[in-house]
Amino acid sequence: MDNLDVIVIGGGHAGCEAALAAARMGLRTALFAMNLDSIAMMPCNPNIGGTSKGHLVREIDALGGEMGRNIDKSTIQSRMLNTSKGPAVHSLRAQADKARYSAQMRRVLDSQPLLRLIQAEVADIIYRDGRLAGVVSASGMFFACRAAVLALGTYLNARCLTGEMAENIGPAGLKSATALTKTLSRLGIGLQRFKTGTPARISAASLDLEKMTAQFGDKIVTPFSFENIGKTIIENQVSCYLTYTNKDTHEVIRKNLHRSPMHAGMIDGVGTRYCPSIEDKIVRFADKERHQVFIEPEGADTDEMYISGMSTSMPEDVQIAMYRSVAGMEGARILRFGYAIEYDCLDATQLRPTLEFKALPGLFSAGQFNGSSGYEEAAAQGLVAGINAALFVRDQGYSFTIDRSQGYIGVLLDDLTIKGTPEPYRMMTSRAEYRLLLRQDNADLRLTRLGGGLLIDEARYDAICAKAQAIEREIARVGRVNIAPEPAVNALLENFDSSPLTAGIKLAELVRRPELNYAALAPIDPARPDLAQDAADQVNIEIKYEGYIARQMAQIEQFKKLEGRPLPQNLDYSAMTNLRLEAREKLNRLRPENLGQAGRISGISPADLTVLMIYLEGRRNG
Repeated sequence: MDNLDVIVIGGGHAGCEAALAAARMGLRTALFAMNLDSIAMMPCNPNIGGTSKGHLVREIDALGGEMGRNIDKSTIQSRMLNTSKGPAVHSLRAQADKARYSAQMRRVLDSQPLLRLIQAEVADIIYRDGRLAGVVSASGMFFACRAAVLALGTYLNARCLTGEMAENIGPAGLKSATALTKTLSRLGIGLQRFKTGTPARISAASLDLEKMTAQFGDKIVTPFSFENIGKTIIENQVSCYLTYTNKDTHEVIRKNLHRSPMHAGMIDGVGTRYCPSIEDKIVRFADKERHQVFIEPEGADTDEMYISGMSTSMPEDVQIAMYRSVAGMEGARILRFGYAIEYDCLDATQLRPTLEFKALPGLFSAGQFNGSSGYEEAAAQGLVAGINAALFVRDQGYSFTIDRSQGYIGVLLDDLTIKGTPEPYRMMTSRAEYRLLLRQDNADLRLTRLGGGLLIDEARYDAICAKAQAIEREIARVGRVNIAPEPAVNALLENFDSSPLTAGIKLAELVRRPELNYAALAPIDPARPDLAQDAADQVNIEIKYEGYIARQMAQIEQFKKLEGRPLPQNLDYSAMTNLRLEAREKLNRLRPENLGQAGRISGISPADLTVLMIYLEGRRNG
């Protein structure tokens, strides 16, 4: 194991997925972490999934990643969100036992063949003759490798702030990573400064939960991993609780805004727009009389409760007064105070969609270090980076990519590497233009076959092929079946307040009625095959939304045409005088791989795309 193929730097959610992917593809891999006790740590919210993020976890699982399996083993409450809306925005969210989640991931890493864990800080990355040679630890030890993945999270030059107090530490009080900064600068890697934060943790024994509204889990639990469908992953779920801030809370905050590090000018980093601190909420939404506060257990065997919705970096005395002003929290005992954290991260436009640096062959980057926020976004990037690092070492002449029409992972990677992000990037369903097709329920049908030959074994590959064929056959059959206006049929329709039949009709037309569905029509469909529930759900969705799906498929065809027009990587855009100056500068800097990517760069106009199309036609005809 002294001669390594792939080195992963960082043991967070991105690093774990990257290391497992590379090792499972047969590469000798090492994961470096500054503290092995912090493997897969959840320093902020104690949950996995949620709106759009649940899609990412399902896609990670469909490709053979670990996050879905790991949260299924450590779930203490599970809920499917947005069920009152269409299936495109249904998202699974699981409350995690944070300690169990981390411990379980550590067990998986420890038992993975070809994977070695090393507690050490990496201080240098060595290139020789244009090729990655290895890394050097802070103690000076050299480790040879052929590819490496940066998964530094929020630790690079991290600084945590609570009120007037600032400490050069990372999340949860762990050591800040500083040694790599000079190396990254020497390699020409451009960095930016971002900021995020976390709320206080409060003793459950000090809360009056009777004054709050209990939030229960689903009676029927849906697992994240497709391998666990039909299995029971949790017996007894814990409850979360809902309360609200009030005018007294807001008054405490307003009186002390001058002591907030953000408002006092102590923080240079750019914060996330979609997860603001409570002090930011009070300023930005001054007309709001209250804000939701969710009380979430951090585990089954801990007294700590996470105060979601009240992230803060206020001084400790202000935090005490602020939290105790909320109904049910009057006697709150704070176990861990909230803090803001600022850190160095990457401008991800320096990366290819494979997450390899454009200018540094063999060096990849993944996770929050790429400017994203969230465990799920990090894990998705780690999986892709790990697969591509392994493929780079194999030198088989191809790489692994997912485009915007194939998955939320593709949207994430495209947004980061082509558009870039001026603030911590958070995945949202609105970012996915083909979201009706990119549902969390069909992630396996979309992506598992793409993982064939990578992380998906033959048995799982064959199973998904059989599932897809069964669904296609059943959709075709339902489209052929005629239903006559018989008394039994109309009696069933009456039970669902659906109009009776006066003439024969195709079964598919009945499925499309809003008040009906595929399952409800089983009594009048005796020839129906015995499908697994998840396959039956797909039949229902595909039939109900057939028209919308067809329209999105047509849009994807147009998308594919532009994606299929490659742009030469040695093209000198500065010589193309028909392009606007802004377009020339951005195209030279970002180096899009095709016309589709070029069109998504901010500042590239339709006229600029036309110039590029004419140029490509000229090359082809010349």
